Amino acid sequence: MKDIILGTLKDSIRVKDRFIKNNIPLILKGADMLVTCITSGHKILIFGNGGSAADAQHIAAEFVNRFQIERPPLAALALTTDTSIITSIGNDYSFDEIFSKQINALGKKDDIAIGLSTSGSSKNVIQAIHAARKMEMFTIGLTGSGGELAQCVDLAFAVESEITARIQEAHITLGHILCDLVERILFPEKVSNF
Repeated sequence: MKDIILGTLKDSIRVKDRFIKNNIPLILKGADMLVTCITSGHKILIFGNGGSAADAQHIAAEFVNRFQIERPPLAALALTTDTSIITSIGNDYSFDEIFSKQINALGKKDDIAIGLSTSGSSKNVIQAIHAARKMEMFTIGLTGSGGELAQCVDLAFAVESEITARIQEAHITLGHILCDLVERILFPEKVSNF
């Protein structure tokens, strides 16, 4: 059991280390896009299924409440939280539309849509990204090593792993890094006190 624990830790560190180091220019670009979105009065819409739904909520909470410093709330919304909306769309139309309908209702030009899918093949995430692009929103995809998602977003973060848990761990690390960078860019005077 000890070998299993240490093996899991080693694999998690290896995947995250490679993912972050290989994507530094994209991470910096993503942080700049998020800052531009927020400072221009726009918002971030985040969505995914299962563990990725939880990650969407987690990242949205870091923006709206705070990450590491005391600062004003930043406009972010997880599209995974309103069970009445999700179940009514799923029941009346299709589960594939649960995010795209919300994008169409809540999204505006120059907002950012962040779709999470470890497989890269979640139909509802891909459909929402297509809806966002039609509305001229900037799109970011967090995915694994396969699927369509990386091909249909403006900025793709693909984790080189076939293990869902390792992909999710890399995604939440990326989410934390982006939150940290956004705070440091927007509130440098507060960061110096941190």
